[in-house]
Amino acid sequence: MLDDLNELRTFKRILSSGSLSAAARELGVSLAVVSKRLGSLERRAGQRLINRTTRQLSPTNEGLALVPHVDRVLEELAAAEARLVSGWEEPQGLLRISAPISFGRIHLLPLAAQLVEQYPRLDIELKLEDRLVDLTDEQIDIAVRIGQPRDSSAILHKLADNRRILVAAPAYLDRCGRPDSLSELRSHLCLRYDDPTLPWRLEGPDANPVDFEPRCRLRANSGDAVHHWALAGHGVMLKSRIDVATDLIAGRLEHVLRHWQSAAVPIYALMPSKRHLAMKSRVFLDRISVRLANL
Repeated sequence: MLDDLNELRTFKRILSSGSLSAAARELGVSLAVVSKRLGSLERRAGQRLINRTTRQLSPTNEGLALVPHVDRVLEELAAAEARLVSGWEEPQGLLRISAPISFGRIHLLPLAAQLVEQYPRLDIELKLEDRLVDLTDEQIDIAVRIGQPRDSSAILHKLADNRRILVAAPAYLDRCGRPDSLSELRSHLCLRYDDPTLPWRLEGPDANPVDFEPRCRLRANSGDAVHHWALAGHGVMLKSRIDVATDLIAGRLEHVLRHWQSAAVPIYALMPSKRHLAMKSRVFLDRISVRLANL
């Protein structure tokens, strides 16, 4: 087992240092030992992992595919060693998180900064985009998804339920009036970033769904753009409650037609299927769950 770990450490050091001789110097062993460890790893893998020439080396496709697995093994080993030394486990290593742009901007940017400030051995990389990422291929530790995920192989952790609500800037409502019903809302300017051919499906006080056709003169393919228009007083927006919570508290936006909202949609954290959930992931899940529960 120790030989296996030394081979993995040597493989990673060769790639980071750029040569076998540099890896040998950094590891404090001879060039022959480094060469032997790499050869042993390649024999057990049954394929070449690093292309070697007299001038340079580079990982093969198989070597590149092995890198994230090596990272995870060495990271978990480092965490286990830290537990033995200190008696407790501290989040450490690189945590890669994928999330929708608006959700990440509002909730993950401040949370990530807080976590790395609190835990000096933790690094966080955020990938904010509105497409569905492949957790394995893109080496994602946690992907936040709004709605029922399609990836049946991933581990699911429900963070919260979310609804979309109607909001507008106080300045707009002072100018155009505050609607008391959906029929009055029909005369208002609405803002949208979803499919303009579909109605807004809302649930009223009796929880029965109603399709509402908004009058929209401003549309965008970005939730952030529509959010900006709403704050600037250009109309009524249907947006996730979690995205507008801080604006409602600060008075920048006002809840319109409080008894009308969309059906509840779950927010999940997806993680690659594996037996051990690293402390860095557990800490993030705990913090984001608390943050969403307090909105």
